[in-house]
Amino acid sequence: MPSISPPVISAPIESPPVRHGSPPFIAADVGGTHARLGLVQVRPGGKVDVIDYRRYACAEYASLAAIIDDFAGAYEADRTHAVVAIAGRLEGDTLINSNLPWAVSVERTRREAGIAYLALLNDFEAVACAMPYIDVAAMTRVCGPLQAGDGPALVLGPGTGFGASLCLPRTLQQGASRRVLASEAGHASLAVGTERELALVQRLLKRWPHVDNERVLSGPGLVNTYAALCELDGATPTLDTPEAIAAAAQSGADTHALETLRTFCALLGSLAGDLALTFGADAVYLAGGIPAQIRPFLLDSDFAARFRNKGVLGEVLGRVPVWLVDHGQLGLVGAAAWYHERHSGF
Repeated sequence: MPSISPPVISAPIESPPVRHGSPPFIAADVGGTHARLGLVQVRPGGKVDVIDYRRYACAEYASLAAIIDDFAGAYEADRTHAVVAIAGRLEGDTLINSNLPWAVSVERTRREAGIAYLALLNDFEAVACAMPYIDVAAMTRVCGPLQAGDGPALVLGPGTGFGASLCLPRTLQQGASRRVLASEAGHASLAVGTERELALVQRLLKRWPHVDNERVLSGPGLVNTYAALCELDGATPTLDTPEAIAAAAQSGADTHALETLRTFCALLGSLAGDLALTFGADAVYLAGGIPAQIRPFLLDSDFAARFRNKGVLGEVLGRVPVWLVDHGQLGLVGAAAWYHERHSGF
């Protein structure tokens, strides 16, 4: 069951002054590898315009505050308001995350970056908030019908880690804000469906006492899977990066790389189907970095078959569309939309 990760807002006691319209403010999407920052403005009706944009390599900076400070200085951005979508779960003032190169404290980040009002939220909560603003022409249908129902929408994303969130339909009782449930599904136990996949998990259990979805369904997970499959066959691994494994798989240059990517797509399909059934999702969106990079391979893989392979409920999942979303600024746009919905008077 997903946990609700409530956003934490760090601000002075006084409320910000009320002004008409939406002045430009800083929005960011921070993952384990890259941080994407933008100076954004929200038009009437909620559309987010990205005025300035820059991508940072997280490992090259000492802290999140250092990245925000660099961006604000480079673009002479107003430091009154900032919102950051970030991988992990907030517990009080502290972010719990296994993929970032530095620890994150909300208050310390606000203070060191010189931001007056700073908000943090889960990165895939932000991605879910962005979905209503994405043109269907920017999506690729993976399987299922062209039209989705009016129920919950599931958003999944394997990248440096594995993100997942559920966007609930807006109701009058919920008011103006869209309700999104962030989750840590990436840390739930990996479920397999073949003897070879079972052997893979048994091999991974020799390294870790808990094999979660992220151990396989992520960039580092591709490396884990490739090494384990080589070990199972008594072969010596020759590739050690997700990029190299994905490239070798798609070119057919390495049989274990090919099996690794096939396994990735199959297990991603199984997990997407499990979560769609669990939450009664009417649509599934794949929004992480890896699916977009392997688009032709994914479309030709066992993803769709494994998505529907749920016994008597396979027919139900056959009526659920799965879409691949390729939008490099998705988390940033969603963070800005989320913040504006809650602070539209600033």
